[in-house]
Amino acid sequence: MSPVTVVSSAVLQRSGMMNLADALTRTYASINVETMGADAAALVSSIHMRGLTSNQVLVLVDGKRRHTTANITADAGPNFGATGVDLNMLPANMIDHIEVLEDGAAAMYGSDAIAGVVNIITKKTNHGVNVSAQTGANAYNGDGWQYQFNADGGTKLGDDGYLHVYGQMYHTDHFVPKNVRDHRLIGSQPADASATSYTSSTASIPSTSNHIMSTPEETRENFGLDWGKPLNDDVMFYGNITYAHRHSEAYENYRVPNVGGGVAESYYPYGFSPLETIEENDYAATVGAKGDNFMGFQWDASSTYGADYDKVGNKNTINTGMLQSTCSTDASSSYYSSAGCGSSPTQARAESYNMAQWTNNIDFRRPFNIGHVVPMTLAFGAEQRMESYQIWAGNPTSYALGGTQGYAGLAPQNAGKWYRDIWAWYMDGDFHFTKKWEVDFAGRFEHYTDVGNTENGKISTRYDITKRIALRGTISTGFRAPTLAEEHFSAMNVSPTGASGMLSAASQGGLKPERSTSESGGIVVEPINGLHVEADVYQINIRDRIVQGAQIQGAAAIAAIENMGFSLPANSYTDSNIQAYSLTNGASTRTQGVDIKADYTFHLHQYGNLLLSMQISLNRTRLHHNGIGANGPLLNAENIGYITTAYPRSKIILNAYYTYRNWDFNIRQTRYGQTTNMLQYEDWAPTALQYSLKQFYKFNNSPHWLTDIEVGYRFNKTWHLAVGVNNIFNVRPRRVNEIANYLGAEIYDEASSQIPMTGGYYYGRINASF
Repeated sequence: MSPVTVVSSAVLQRSGMMNLADALTRTYASINVETMGADAAALVSSIHMRGLTSNQVLVLVDGKRRHTTANITADAGPNFGATGVDLNMLPANMIDHIEVLEDGAAAMYGSDAIAGVVNIITKKTNHGVNVSAQTGANAYNGDGWQYQFNADGGTKLGDDGYLHVYGQMYHTDHFVPKNVRDHRLIGSQPADASATSYTSSTASIPSTSNHIMSTPEETRENFGLDWGKPLNDDVMFYGNITYAHRHSEAYENYRVPNVGGGVAESYYPYGFSPLETIEENDYAATVGAKGDNFMGFQWDASSTYGADYDKVGNKNTINTGMLQSTCSTDASSSYYSSAGCGSSPTQARAESYNMAQWTNNIDFRRPFNIGHVVPMTLAFGAEQRMESYQIWAGNPTSYALGGTQGYAGLAPQNAGKWYRDIWAWYMDGDFHFTKKWEVDFAGRFEHYTDVGNTENGKISTRYDITKRIALRGTISTGFRAPTLAEEHFSAMNVSPTGASGMLSAASQGGLKPERSTSESGGIVVEPINGLHVEADVYQINIRDRIVQGAQIQGAAAIAAIENMGFSLPANSYTDSNIQAYSLTNGASTRTQGVDIKADYTFHLHQYGNLLLSMQISLNRTRLHHNGIGANGPLLNAENIGYITTAYPRSKIILNAYYTYRNWDFNIRQTRYGQTTNMLQYEDWAPTALQYSLKQFYKFNNSPHWLTDIEVGYRFNKTWHLAVGVNNIFNVRPRRVNEIANYLGAEIYDEASSQIPMTGGYYYGRINASF
């Protein structure tokens, strides 16, 4: 009754991508990712669906709610404030297939299921061993080398049941776009862009590239296992465990030696590029039992615990405030006395987070006949969930006296631990009033100990006009409770020429849940056997949407940052580039779109088989209400663009998969529609425009086509080899005009969810199945 698409593990593998988030983006039209995350957001992978944020997509593993990342996106952009599920912390080789529900489903699954649901189904075979290895690089660019090793296998548990184990190891180097301008000017705000040096002490600095616009270096180890064991004829004991460790490093803006008044020159005579690091441990476990005969009901009882722990740090950095201070006169000398007066360590632990979620479910399901006439299925159940979020402060070097260059750490006043409990009950009734007409009613009640109660409902129907044509439609209400991170996180970020503070939403009055109303309607057609066509239109209205609140700058921002307990680093900042902001229920939006899918397989007998598929996603979000704050509208043109036009208006995927004897060929054409963002005027702009929060540079990232090709050969039933190239013509995003290009280094629009900035990527893969 609702549009559900199944994406097989084979399709994901043929994407050529080693990350699950990137593989879904390459193969699924309504899912995208941003060009680049900023600061700590560069160290996680979050997906967007139907133009909404990663917080508005619910991710399940075998039907059980998956915990989210603890690493909040604390920089302005389309995903601001989000702590969505990081798909890359799941071993890709554990996946049998993925079911994507393209419909609002909060009445069935609870919070977050506004844009849709991604349900990851794991392998459950009790035999065989599969291994694979893949490597590749951005050949046109000469960097970004990656490799990955996978292994999984199944065995029986005694005479029956199954145990399937998976392991994965992944590594990627930094990718840095070429042809970025000489960056000797970084750390100043020259009136003349042709200037070549700041002072005589920097005139001899070698030409140095700023690597801020890049992908991080990452090493990841993933492990998982899945089991099922019949306890008797009616009861199955089951469960799964996943664990992942990630070490990643992302470049921050290059600093010249005279940053902070020249105090860094004795440490870094040629300047330095700070590196932000993360040590992440992500784990989850589910145990449960299910059966077929409890007073005639099928039943399922389970408990799932998942958590994500992140330790974020800085290396190749320095605290310029500590270098400038003396122990005898500075009241906060205790912050840095262990390092010695007038000195600073070159690395620091900036902060740590932990997000944990413990979910307990009981579900029942049974078919009935009403009056021996109307078949129906009744389902009902309950859920109890405990969520916690904890922040640990960094060590004093990271936050004292303005903090470390590149990424200032969290101070003790930012630290804390927060809990909440959620209780939920639901009921679902599915009725076949006639052989051709089916109607489903669902309702759900949830109680949150911090944000109150919510009730949601859903009505879906489908009518089969003939065996080849069916109509379907859904009307539902939904909600998304603010995450604990959205409510309580606060921080200060430092750039070479400014600083920005994210204020705690709790300190600004707190957040309410988002509320949504969704309508969709579609047609499913099979005009000839094997030709499947479906088209669905949808509309998602969201009120009380959680967005970046009114930005302030200058003296008001400085006061807000200092009220958080921070002191600004000593630097040649201008008031216009000191900004502060927070999360707020500041907008109402309407998202409308159309999803069209079609596929057909040509069976060419001795000439092989050809599978053709097409996906078209058309999407548009409009702002219907802009909240009013003390200083006027909460959203300016920049923030409105992040939630309305940073997502492609259209995305088309055309795929042809041809198999002939031992050969297989996959060709994929993808068209990304235009994105538009309102960019701040940066270093080379006139003083009146520089860093303005009222006047912006409108940047259109024009549509682009990408071409991906993979060729494979099967040597025998065990071994298969594939080579391929994604983006064979090395298409890159449109470059940002210099007037809106911060420090000359951010050559692409990092907030755009359009084509990746990495260009052509060549790879090879070998698979073996035993």
